[in-house]
Order: sequence, then structure tokens, then C-alpha cells
Amino acid sequence: MQTDAELIDRIYESSVVPELWPGVLDDISAMVEAEGGLLFSARKALHWTASETVRDVFAEYVNDGWFTRCSRRICIMNASEPGFFTEQDFWTEEQMGADPIYRDFFRPRGLGWSAGTGLRIPSGDNIVFSIERALERGPIEPEHLERLDALRPHLARSALISARLGLQRAEGAAEALTGMRLPALVLDDGGRVVEANQQIQEMADQIGFRGGGRLALADRAANEILSGMLAAIGTPEGARSCSLPLRDATGDPVGVLHVLPVKRTAHDIFGRGYALLVLTPIGTDKSPSTDLMRSLFDLTRSEARVARGLAVGKTAEEIAVEGEVALTTVRSQIRRVLEKTGCTRQAEVAAMLAGLAIGPN
Repeated sequence: MQTDAELIDRIYESSVVPELWPGVLDDISAMVEAEGGLLFSARKALHWTASETVRDVFAEYVNDGWFTRCSRRICIMNASEPGFFTEQDFWTEEQMGADPIYRDFFRPRGLGWSAGTGLRIPSGDNIVFSIERALERGPIEPEHLERLDALRPHLARSALISARLGLQRAEGAAEALTGMRLPALVLDDGGRVVEANQQIQEMADQIGFRGGGRLALADRAANEILSGMLAAIGTPEGARSCSLPLRDATGDPVGVLHVLPVKRTAHDIFGRGYALLVLTPIGTDKSPSTDLMRSLFDLTRSEARVARGLAVGKTAEEIAVEGEVALTTVRSQIRRVLEKTGCTRQAEVAAMLAGLAIGPN
């Protein structure tokens, strides 16, 4: 039986070998007793892939215009918390029965229950994952949503790369890094840069190279966190990767650095590469957004609520009362938010979040 670590390895492998996504979506769907899964990405064009079991249905969904009229996708993309959502989060049974998407498309084809999550990336990519269950099987249960939420950070980082590549496999490292159109590089297991694209080379004030081609971030705190992440890739827990904010000399965040392990057949593209690093930009020209979790994918729903509370100046006590949870729980969540955002003090994470805008919504 496939372990969670093996599944996560395959998720990261799919980031640059996108023809593997259907099999990964099959396994994720089986894990939650569903029929199949979908991955949609849109920037200037729509790209999608799906499990073989539902591919024909969703070819109709896209080609016959159902995708553009689907209220489910809009609700998922507008959800402010990170996580997978079901129909019950948005509609009553009566409303679903009257919705043309469910009444005239999904239900006649034996579908109608799903779990989906949306990602708005600062680079302009909009990504949707959807797991589809047979109508007769009933809604996806909370315990299965928890399993999907645990995979979400890995799905998000991997799908970002696939989306930038237009769900097309690159022939080699240089083509892959160029095709991402984001600052990106590949490191070997000694922390030496194997390949770097032009965008990241133009960020010498933030991302430099020491003797022997070793990577060095100007942001010392980020540099220390990154070292820990790279070391963890080779451990038993090492299928995990992470994202961290990168700050300029004044302490303002300029982007989010995503760290992805190079796994399995991804080595066919990246050779002796050990980790892929990709930087997504953070815009500050619009009204502040507290959805840092849309870039730092690892915040849970409860941590995201705490982060938003901090950003608007609420105390831990106020957040606890508002969320109807114990103060000790909120304090524990604040500690995790600090760890995941690379901050050391509550005031620091509040200031960073409150002054941050994550590109166009």
C-alpha cells in the first residue's frame, strides 16, 4: 500500500512531469472514496488535466461551456480560508437541486458531490483542485476533508509549477526554469546552484552565490530557515517542503520562496538537482490583504483565522472569544503562524500581514 510520503513524492514529481497528474489524482480520489480528480489552471489560457475515470465528463464540462458558468468554482476561489470545501459549505440541498450545473450536468452523469480548493497565486495563476464523488455515495465526510487538507500545501506548490509550464513537460532544466517565468533555481544536495534562470540572477541584492556556487540569501532569517528546510528533505520526514517570506534590507517582504524536493523521474529534467526553489512576487500597490496563506500555503484554516486577527490588531484573547476556542489553543496557533511566516514576535507578523498585498484578486 502506498504511504503518504510516497504519495507526496509523486505529487512533487508531477510538478515538472505533468503527464503523471492523472495517476496522482486517481490515488487521491481513491483515498477519499471518490471517482476521480481534476486540476484546472488559468492565467491567460485554461489548462486542465483529470483522472481517466472522469476525463470525458470534464471534457464536456469545459468544451460545452459549463466551466465558465459553474458557481462552485466561483465559491471555491472566493473562499478566504485555505482548505478543501464541499457543497455543504455553500448551499442547501434545495439550492443544489435547482442549480443548473448540478441538476442538468453533474447529476445526470452520476456525479454531484465534490471537495474542491482554489488558489490565487500572486503571479496571476488561478488554480482549482476538485475531487469528484459518485452521487449515490453521498457527500465527502469531514475525516476525508482532513486528509485532503493535509495534502493541500504539497498540491499547491506542485500545481504552481505545473501551471507556469502550461501542464507541459520541459525537455531539460534550462527550459523548465525559463518556462516558469518566475525567479527560479535548482540546488544540488550540497546547496550548490546547478541551474538558475535570468529572473533570479537579476535579484543579486536578495539572492546571491558564495564560493563554490552555494546559495546565500541576503535575508539572514530566511537563509537560516532555508538551510533547515533543505536538510529536512533527506530525512524520513523529508517529503515535506515549505514556503517562506523573503524580505528586503528594510524588512519588507518582497516575495515568497517555495522549496520543492526534486523526486523520482523529475531527475530526468533536473539531473542531480536536489531541490527546486521558486519565488512568487508580493505586490504592495493595492489595498492590504491578510491572505498571506494564499502564498504561504501551509497555514491551516484555524491558523489562517488567527493570522487575519493579528493583521487587524486583535489580541489573542479577542481571537479566542471570537472563534469560541480556548486561549491556550489560540496561543499555540500563534506560535505556529510565527514559525511558518519566519517571524519571531507577534507584533512582527501582524505588521507584515497588515502591510501586505497579494497581487490582484
